[in-house]
Amino acid sequence: MSNVIAAAAVSLDGFVADTEDAVGPLFDWYNNGPIELYGTDRGRPFHVTQASADYLNSSWPNLRSCVIGRHLFDITNGWNGVPAVGDYVFVVTHQPPTDWPFPDAPFTFVNGIEDAIAQAKAHAGDQDVVIQGSNIAGAALAAGLVDEIAYSLVPVVFGSGKRFFGDYVGPQVLLDNPTVVQGDRVTHLHYRVSR
Repeated sequence: MSNVIAAAAVSLDGFVADTEDAVGPLFDWYNNGPIELYGTDRGRPFHVTQASADYLNSSWPNLRSCVIGRHLFDITNGWNGVPAVGDYVFVVTHQPPTDWPFPDAPFTFVNGIEDAIAQAKAHAGDQDVVIQGSNIAGAALAAGLVDEIAYSLVPVVFGSGKRFFGDYVGPQVLLDNPTVVQGDRVTHLHYRVSR
């Protein structure tokens, strides 16, 4: 059975981007090491440290489906039709685009987080689902749909911006002790949600 993993690179004060959607140094660790690594897009190499490569190689190959919100889709242009990780993307939106230039890309537009997660899990089968995006992660957590949290903590304080779990409104969620992997300019914290 697939796990649903909320994942992001996050500042020390919990932000995934500033107020203008810029990520600043949050993604610097993707290009500060000697190990070349790829997600789904073979034209987008990352260069990470051995510790980060080992951590990512332990999870990325098992990610089959990705769930994002319309905002992340818009600011990335849906990664030009190539999923960042996994082989299929489910976009939560009330208004699917009508003029996106990649109509054959492996993207489905879904109305509602519960439906998106259900479709992503069905597509993933025994592999995992990753949720990327702040409000989507918060909505999934509030609905009890998140099994794990992959929190790549970057040593920076933003002060303001877009929070990892958006404007989370829901019950208190307890997590198990994390797996901790120390990279260069990032600490990977991987939690299971306590059930």
